[in-house]
Amino acid sequence: MTKNTGIFTLTAALAMGMLSAQDAIETLETVNVIGSTEDLLGLTGSGAYIEAEEFQKKGITNIQKVLRKVPGVYVREEDGFGNFPNISIRGGDGTRSEKVTIMEDGILTAPAPYSAPAAYYFPRAGRMSGIEVLKGSSQIQYGPQTTGGVINFLSTEIPAEETFYTRNTYGTYNTFLSHSYYGNTVDTANGKVGFLFELFQHSSDGFRKIDSGGGLGSSDDTGFTLTEPMVKLFWEPNTPLRQRVEFKYGYSNFDSDETYIGLTEEDVRRNPDRRYAGSRFDNMASEQHRTYLKYRIEPTDSVSLEFAGYYNEFTRNWAKVDDIIGGANSVREALATGDGLEILQMRGPGTLVFRNNNRDYTAYGYQMTGDYEFITGQVDHTLKFGARYHRDDVRRFQNDENIVLGDTGNITDRIVGAPGSQGNRSQETDALALWLQDELSIGNLTLTPGIRYEHADQSYVDYNSNQSGSNTFDLVTPGIGFNYEFDNSSVVYGGVFRGVSIPGPRSASRGVEEEESTGFELGYRYQSPKLSYDVTAFFTDFDNLIATDAGLGDPNAQNVGEAEVYGIEAQLSYDPCADTGSDLSIPMYITATWTDATLTSAIDSGGGDNIYAGATNGAEIPYVPEWQLAAGIGLAQGAWSLNLDATFVSETFGTAQNVDSPLDDTAGAGSRAGKIDDLLLFDFTGTYDVNENVTLLAGVSNLFDEQAIVSRLARGPRANIGRTAFIGFEAKF
Repeated sequence: MTKNTGIFTLTAALAMGMLSAQDAIETLETVNVIGSTEDLLGLTGSGAYIEAEEFQKKGITNIQKVLRKVPGVYVREEDGFGNFPNISIRGGDGTRSEKVTIMEDGILTAPAPYSAPAAYYFPRAGRMSGIEVLKGSSQIQYGPQTTGGVINFLSTEIPAEETFYTRNTYGTYNTFLSHSYYGNTVDTANGKVGFLFELFQHSSDGFRKIDSGGGLGSSDDTGFTLTEPMVKLFWEPNTPLRQRVEFKYGYSNFDSDETYIGLTEEDVRRNPDRRYAGSRFDNMASEQHRTYLKYRIEPTDSVSLEFAGYYNEFTRNWAKVDDIIGGANSVREALATGDGLEILQMRGPGTLVFRNNNRDYTAYGYQMTGDYEFITGQVDHTLKFGARYHRDDVRRFQNDENIVLGDTGNITDRIVGAPGSQGNRSQETDALALWLQDELSIGNLTLTPGIRYEHADQSYVDYNSNQSGSNTFDLVTPGIGFNYEFDNSSVVYGGVFRGVSIPGPRSASRGVEEEESTGFELGYRYQSPKLSYDVTAFFTDFDNLIATDAGLGDPNAQNVGEAEVYGIEAQLSYDPCADTGSDLSIPMYITATWTDATLTSAIDSGGGDNIYAGATNGAEIPYVPEWQLAAGIGLAQGAWSLNLDATFVSETFGTAQNVDSPLDDTAGAGSRAGKIDDLLLFDFTGTYDVNENVTLLAGVSNLFDEQAIVSRLARGPRANIGRTAFIGFEAKF
């Protein structure tokens, strides 16, 4: 795989050079989920707003590292760079983040959020201006996944004045990052016009090393390259009516030499950066196009409407060794018992089953959202309403290639299956969503009763077996939240809400029902210039829990029973020097999540591919730790700033059977079973302002080079990335 080692800046913006720099111009902005950190105080539920500056100057682009600071959000590492996130909110299944509604600029951005939500595209935190996270009763306006929560990524905003920005860093493992944009907003005879041209690039040689084997030498090709250009335009015509038209187009090209195959228990402890020789052929390649056209209008001071049409297209092929023939005839069993390990290491006879997971996705739709403010008696109302028609589909066209190994592990034959012979089917969903929520303000009390309705028509066709099926869901999810303001700094909030998560078309046609949840939360929030804190208690009761098939090899998802998740989320930030007039700043923060996530029914179905198989009543849900902590302290004065950050995650289990070792597994999970280690990590970063336009950046992640087992999916245990460092600069003119 060719690595891009250049550092790029934008030149396409020169075509707009005739537009001169302007003073800041007030514009009609599009609607965000939360809006800003200050807006959190009035939220009738729990949430978080993360400014990009909080993580980008620390060299963080891994969304899983960003979300470690958000209470109630759990992540599972996989590749060390966050290219394939696994995110859980309040105990929902985190595999491929499929139980979380993922949006960019308020638009659904998963390749097929209804038909196949567990796909391999995720927005890049490194190119965003902010990230919004909603949990609990404040998320009723957003779906389709409402048993988990909402993450909305905010792409770079069109600047109010002529701006050129660039951030470039270089680090360990030949890791490059470049993020540049140029934009402006100008007054013309026909109204305000804004534009933005952006380019984001990220590449690395990777930190894992592939063994020699089968007569082939060792390899360092375990990295990735990513290129993401974007253009954004808006126009606000000179009319008495306030209105705005906005267009965005973005493109992603991603290539990664990542693998599904982990290591044995002994090998991952001895050399966590190792990869077996059989994984040298693995490669994930994908392309994504995303676009929208928005129209926002404010016909009166009390009414605002936004209409949007969007289209996303995603293609990918994760070509990888999926299993073996010989020994235990299974990668996960070979890693657990050693029977067939020589095949994975290409040191003995057998067959590597190499699978081309070739799939195409499309998603498009139209949505409308609106606000209407009015008064009845002593009650102020803000009626929020919306509708969305959405269609998505996935086309699977896969084949296997058997790589036959001789007595010494050398390749003796390659048997290629016909295109589509391993999987040739399509799935599609047509969905209509309607929502209505009334924000009633009565003195210091705000109530937000609301209801969401989803209608989904699903179908699938399996062209190999000549099977097909269809299914329809009609789902109603009500909820109510409240916020009581004691003063301008402190509030109590909470709510009750119902959540749902629907299975994919093929699984639904085979009897899998929607996952349901009833959630409760109660919290207290305080904000001041020096001190801010937020404490929330939550309880979620899950029914018809859906165990995913994503990345596990099982042909279908399954309903596996019931679960209860409850806990306490807390976050505190304090700066003793804030509001003192001093240029000295000592920002400190701590966030904590304590969670009890247990299954309340025994699970005896699902086989070895299902990580819930073998559970008893009271078993812990896999990959949901009891404790998750993040803390940090900074020191800034004049041109300098230093930050020390730490995260801690307690141990958990890889399967619901809750065994300490793969050797204790009796459900057939093999190397997927066993403990996930606790892990304490420290990061140290610093910045220096050369002048008002240029800042130098440097940092060290995983300061003490701690590595442990962080995942046992998809095929066996793997460890986190070790110590890394970076240096670079940021400039803004």
